[in-house]
Amino acid sequence: MTDTYARTTTSAWRNWAGNVTARPARTASPASVDELVQTLRRASEDGLKVKPVGTGHSFTATAATDGLLIRPDLLTGIREIDRKAMTVTVEAGTPLKRLNTALAREGLSLTNMGDIMEQTVAGATSTGTHGTGRDSASISAQIRGLELVTADGTVLACSEKENADIFAVARIGLGALGVITAITFAVEPVFLLTAREEPMAFDQVTADFDQLVAENEHFEFYWFPHTGNCNTKRNNRSAGPAAAPGKVSGWVEDELLSNGIFQLACSLGRAVPAAIPSIAKLSSRALSARTYTDIPYKVFTSPRRVRFVEMEYALPREAAVDALRELKAMVDRSPLRISFPVEVRTAPADDIALSTASGRESAYIAVHLYRGTPYQAYFTAVERIMTALRGRPHWGKVNTRDAEYLAGVYPRFGEFTAVRDRLDPDRLFGNDYLRRVLGY
Repeated sequence: MTDTYARTTTSAWRNWAGNVTARPARTASPASVDELVQTLRRASEDGLKVKPVGTGHSFTATAATDGLLIRPDLLTGIREIDRKAMTVTVEAGTPLKRLNTALAREGLSLTNMGDIMEQTVAGATSTGTHGTGRDSASISAQIRGLELVTADGTVLACSEKENADIFAVARIGLGALGVITAITFAVEPVFLLTAREEPMAFDQVTADFDQLVAENEHFEFYWFPHTGNCNTKRNNRSAGPAAAPGKVSGWVEDELLSNGIFQLACSLGRAVPAAIPSIAKLSSRALSARTYTDIPYKVFTSPRRVRFVEMEYALPREAAVDALRELKAMVDRSPLRISFPVEVRTAPADDIALSTASGRESAYIAVHLYRGTPYQAYFTAVERIMTALRGRPHWGKVNTRDAEYLAGVYPRFGEFTAVRDRLDPDRLFGNDYLRRVLGY
């Protein structure tokens, strides 16, 4: 028995939010590309579907399978830092947290990132994880090359110069094209960001939205349902000096208020929904204005310990304010009780076939509910607003769209499915979720 098979086990799998579970026939953790190739061939011979999985931070069944689940736990670490090309090549199972801290030690950084860093690099990029940015796009848009193992065991190097047609679609591949084993990211010398966080009224934020986006490199805000209150965050490059939040004040804001007390508030709201509007009014006033300066990953990301379920849609940026106002009006007139803030971010257009920002400047509207709270009524009402504006659902977050709808909002949808047909004609990497969103 080879090392590959010695690492093969059976166990149930559950995602981070707990809303998706699967019981794969086998789970494998290959420690090399060669072991992965052997594992895929054995699964194919045994008639098992195959899905790679990261840390389970997606809210959809992207990685669910009753066949073979590939865990990337042993495919971790940095392969190479190329200071001439300003790139880093990293194994696919490496958590973003480890990548960020390793880059910082080398005096390097990614240009932009999302607001959490627990995901693996392959999981985050395959589902289109993004932050917010006027000029800098998603993590996937920072990819300069990737290594992909296809259904027949072929190992492909993909970039703008090599297998360019595959590279054009595989940067956000949903696990449908093969198993990514390494990714090469563009990096730059580490820099400082100054974060300015402050409360602002909903009416002011929406009235000044375009100006706030234009004047800041990274702008986002959170609206607290049942209130007219928002919390805004502006991140801009700074000459320094670094001035991180104080240990006590930082702990109060990021741990006590944003996680500890918020956890208690959500638990109370789930038990007594009628209390949610009052809790929201208190919560929206609890966070005070603050400014701090630090290296990128310490500004872009923050701990998220309160578990939730999320839906997010990307809209043409010019449609964002109307959608937000309609969303607020819907919540105000409905019996819904919403304990989580609504998050709003932006991104420039990019050139990735299934990117939610493909070919158009985008604004993202994300809605959340505390884990264990019934979310269908809220999410259905939100989705109705978003789809009327040709919104594109985040691939890793709750949605009900199918291939027919998605082909209508992604001009390059057929380009992606054609590459999939070529690389995986027998759908070794298929599952029910991909069948719905991509078609068979």
